[in-house]
Amino acid sequence: MTATLGAATDSAGAPTPPSSAPSGPVLGVGGWLRWGWRTLTSMRTALLLLLLLAVVAVPGSVLPQRSSAPDEVATWIEDHGRLGELVDRLGGFNVYSSPWFAAVYLLLFTSLIGCVVPRTRVHWNALRSQPPATPRRLERLPVHRSFTVEQPPEQVLQSARGVLRGFRVQAYDRSLSAEKGYAKESANLLFHVALLLLLVTVAVGQLVGYTANKVVVEGGSFVNADGQYDSIRHGARFDGADLDPFKVTLDRLGVRYQEDGPRLGEPRSFDARVTWNDEDATGTASVAPNHPLEVDGTKVFLTGNGYAPVFRVTDSTGAVVYEGPQPFLPRDSNMTSLGAVKAPSAAGGGLAFSGFFLPTAAVDDVVGPHSTYPDLVEPKVFLNAYRGSEDGRKAGSVFTLDTDGLERIEDGDQPWLAQLGVGESAELPDGLGTIELVDVIRFANFQVSDTTGNGPTLAAAVLALVGLMGSLLLRRRRVWVRATAGEDGRTVVEVAGLGKGDADGLVTEVDRIADELRTPAASPPDTDRPTGQERT
Repeated sequence: MTATLGAATDSAGAPTPPSSAPSGPVLGVGGWLRWGWRTLTSMRTALLLLLLLAVVAVPGSVLPQRSSAPDEVATWIEDHGRLGELVDRLGGFNVYSSPWFAAVYLLLFTSLIGCVVPRTRVHWNALRSQPPATPRRLERLPVHRSFTVEQPPEQVLQSARGVLRGFRVQAYDRSLSAEKGYAKESANLLFHVALLLLLVTVAVGQLVGYTANKVVVEGGSFVNADGQYDSIRHGARFDGADLDPFKVTLDRLGVRYQEDGPRLGEPRSFDARVTWNDEDATGTASVAPNHPLEVDGTKVFLTGNGYAPVFRVTDSTGAVVYEGPQPFLPRDSNMTSLGAVKAPSAAGGGLAFSGFFLPTAAVDDVVGPHSTYPDLVEPKVFLNAYRGSEDGRKAGSVFTLDTDGLERIEDGDQPWLAQLGVGESAELPDGLGTIELVDVIRFANFQVSDTTGNGPTLAAAVLALVGLMGSLLLRRRRVWVRATAGEDGRTVVEVAGLGKGDADGLVTEVDRIADELRTPAASPPDTDRPTGQERT
């Protein structure tokens, strides 16, 4: 029995393990930190983080956000129950201010800085350097052309300088080395620097800016002040005392819907006629989606609309305890709207009503009450009634009623239900009071935001686009021209090129140079000796 040559064996002939197994170098803390930094600052990581930032921003466009539509957020949570609460805890309704979005944002920022700084240094050194020396064997390059001419080598090289327009040219022994396309790397760096500026301007805008929302009924108004808004979101450096003082009044909200055809009921136009005034001027304006009102650098957007039924509520003493419009929140394309009316000062501990409003009401035995058209054709409101008032210690919504602790009012053994058209009223059982639908007007939801950082953000975005287009369209090329005296007294000219990508474009470039260096005195076609990649 023979053992494998060079292997140690025991008495039974089995191989024995080596006394010490080979091991790799130990990185240590410093090594792992260097590895992590190099990985983070690589271009591949930057691109992955940019893609990840786009992915984590998707929920912000799919889910309603508190910064722009707080009422829709409340409705979404109510409709989806525990799922809505889970999404809320995960920051799904505040995507752009969530910790996980900020983490990706900061990692991308750090990665871009780590990419741009060393690349800028390398690019600067490359701009100051000379084109590389001419290779000894030009025929080994991807594109190569060779031909003979009558002119002496010195004259060919002199002509080549004129032919190589747009190139940086360096003379070497009997040859010229030329290169161009450094603008491609410059454009690439411009894109990354602009992307950094874009991140900075967005961050600064979020830090000092604010976004507020206000529901305003026709004839109502609001003032640009911190305490005037239904909700406001602002950065850590925001100071409410710095808000530009102005007032906006909603004079009329015009909404037009498709009246016939297969697209019946689809919205066609929204137009909020407003009057505004600040310390220096007063004016009127039309606010529509994508056409905001701008006052002193602050923009007022129209982001939503709905109906606000006007109610009059009396209690058991006959006193009017509530009178005015109450916005109802739209829930579908036909403007079926939910809402609540609260009269906590009514005798007996308060009265409250909840229900839904239908602009064009229809009732059938299959789906029950529903709206068939979003405009005011046959408006009706359906209400339940409760005794008591909401717990003031809880944060409530004007659109919903928290029935915990409230007593439902019943008519006999059935819950009391009122169906009211405009001008109609209903009495509560046991003389508890009455409720009347006086009128129906519209409301608009305005979003007010500071636009101070929009200018720099737009400039950075334009620079990024310019840099991206330049990095995609420009090509980096190197071309060499060599002219040597041949044995027959003619001059052998070689033209070769090397480039990154765009092989067809490189062939065209080399062919152009070769054609311009040929003269009428050049050798006939059968003496041309192309090598390497042939012309196609």
